[in-house]
Amino acid sequence: MRVRLGTAAAAGLLVAAALALPGAVAGTAAHASTTCSRSYLPLPDPACQPGAYNPDVTQSTIHSTICVSGWTSTVRPPTSYTNPLKVQQIAQYGYADTSTSDYEEDHLVPLELGGAPRDPRNLWPEPYSGTKTASTKDGVETKLKNAVCSGRITLSSARSAIRSNWTTALAVTGIG
Repeated sequence: MRVRLGTAAAAGLLVAAALALPGAVAGTAAHASTTCSRSYLPLPDPACQPGAYNPDVTQSTIHSTICVSGWTSTVRPPTSYTNPLKVQQIAQYGYADTSTSDYEEDHLVPLELGGAPRDPRNLWPEPYSGTKTASTKDGVETKLKNAVCSGRITLSSARSAIRSNWTTALAVTGIG
């Protein structure tokens, strides 16, 4: 179910917040004037967060990027960027619980698989509550990255599977 924000003023504030975020991209402000649907949980609304890739990570660069221990820490955005985005997106999703500590501002396509670090289309407030949570997704991400780095699956197949539905990504790729 999609829900409209209560007032034009609130929508205007969200648009302003979206445009003020460092690294905001064209097209992001459109999502600030409407809310995102929670009906896809435990996945994000694909209209709001379709996922995005880091152009520096390709099949030919995995052994100098994602397969290097500690590499994700070199591209992970600071909380000074992700916390304001999380507040904005919690409002966009219309979550009744607005406590930021109850959500992980998560990358749909994880940094471990070369997801875009700062693109709001790849970041969303993933709830810690429920049966399939941010913590559950972390294990899927690691298994996929390990399979890519060992050559069991391609980067493209891992990205496609997790972007489509992280809850089925291991089965779809045949590694879990």
